[in-house]
Amino acid sequence: MDARYPIGTFQLEGDIDRTLMNHWIEEIASLPKKLREAVTDLTDEQLDTPYREGGWTIRQVVHHIADSHMNAYIRFKLALTEDSPVIKPYEEARWAELEDSKLPVDVSLMLIESVHIRLIVLLKALNEDERKRTFVHPESGVVSLEKNIGLYAWHGNHHLAHITNAKL
Repeated sequence: MDARYPIGTFQLEGDIDRTLMNHWIEEIASLPKKLREAVTDLTDEQLDTPYREGGWTIRQVVHHIADSHMNAYIRFKLALTEDSPVIKPYEEARWAELEDSKLPVDVSLMLIESVHIRLIVLLKALNEDERKRTFVHPESGVVSLEKNIGLYAWHGNHHLAHITNAKL
């Protein structure tokens, strides 16, 4: 197993139907609880241990999920209110080294819970035309909201696996 990708990379094969979409939305909805359960009993020493050699600490991973999913929420809203907006990428690795990534993980767990409440309401309300709306990522190109839902379902599970595997 590649420790960088414990659940593999995001793969999308075939069409995205309502069943798959609902599955992804449920995966996103369940992440905050699973994440909180994964880190609840960890000591500061464990939280400050990298999940793999050369990787982020578990604490940085939790804060990264908050950063990433806040950005995702904003990207969804931009795509729903503008015609294929160009979104701004961010330097994830540099963000993970900023001072706020040293805060207690509960700060980001609460943030993830709140962002996900709003995100799930938004995603469940999307009609088929809205799911097809797009944004432009300067590096990835045109991305549909429905594909981005799948990507963020994978993203949460990907980092959750980093944490749970590091605890073994």
